[in-house]
Amino acid sequence: MTINFEYETEIPLDLDYEKIITSVVEMASDYEKCPYEIEVSVVLTDNETIRQINLDNRQIDKATDVLSFPMIEYEAPADFTLIEQEEPDYYFNPDSGELLLGDIVISVEKVVEQANMYGHSNKRELAFLTAHSMLHLFGYDHMVDEERVVMEEKQNEILNKLGIVRE
Repeated sequence: MTINFEYETEIPLDLDYEKIITSVVEMASDYEKCPYEIEVSVVLTDNETIRQINLDNRQIDKATDVLSFPMIEYEAPADFTLIEQEEPDYYFNPDSGELLLGDIVISVEKVVEQANMYGHSNKRELAFLTAHSMLHLFGYDHMVDEERVVMEEKQNEILNKLGIVRE
């Protein structure tokens, strides 16, 4: 597994964010039974930068907590059969052979704001946003209530397996 980290803000996040994100990415991949080694890119940034990315990509002029950019279009969430039907190198890094899952962008400012708002630690908020984003990279969405409930259950199960609970 490869996780490419970029910390693109002056705002400090006083915790071992690489370790936390890595554990959540690994657990989410195992939880969804991904049959491949994966590669994910994670950018930690500020509200202004994520607002601009949100505007550029979704035409929403607002800062958000996390953005997910999946590289795979699934027939159904976490259904890897399409990947196996494509040309061998289409979804894979030609150098490492890892599945290119996608990109995650997290606002460090929102991690701190939301942790305070929900009354839990920055670690828990960062882990939650990473789990949420990983499920998007595996093809899950929350546009309708049924999908939202499924995502929430999966997020909680992933975090519970890691022992990262609300404090």
